[in-house]
Amino acid sequence: MATPASAQIEPYIGQMMQTGFNFCPRGWASASGQILAISTNTALFSILGTTYGGNGQTTFALPDLRGRVAINQGSGPGLSPYVLGQVGGSETVTLLPTNLPKHDHRGGIQTANANANSMTANGNALGVSSNNSFIAPPPDPAGNLMDRTMVQIAPTGGSQPISNRPPYLTVNWCIALEGIFPSRN
Repeated sequence: MATPASAQIEPYIGQMMQTGFNFCPRGWASASGQILAISTNTALFSILGTTYGGNGQTTFALPDLRGRVAINQGSGPGLSPYVLGQVGGSETVTLLPTNLPKHDHRGGIQTANANANSMTANGNALGVSSNNSFIAPPPDPAGNLMDRTMVQIAPTGGSQPISNRPPYLTVNWCIALEGIFPSRN
């Protein structure tokens, strides 16, 4: 009968896995962007190269999945192309007026019924009825036509960034440093 340790299938060098525990098993390393020496990891370097960083002469980097979502390379119908090792995205975004749908900020005024006076117009005036009379409210002794605090059209918002992340669950990503060298066919 096989024990759990011997029942484990040997991984491919460079294979990545997620774990629910807070460490990577022996022969694996955290996919946290570490810089490794080529001289002690020649097989892994021959697979990864400098796709994820390093100078390519003495060092190379492991993928860095801290705070990132892994996606497949290539493109699908109607989707942008993605190259192996490419990083992008942002944890937060600040919306600008150009990001919002077209709209306006019209103000409306509701008036209450008020007593009105009937007055006779002197001479010809725009909007005068055929009998030269019109209706107007009594004049405000203070000269105010309307309370200006009733309608306010002004900028609003604070240009604060908003979260750009869907719901998530944090797990531990590991990459195999040892194992079977993957064939290309």
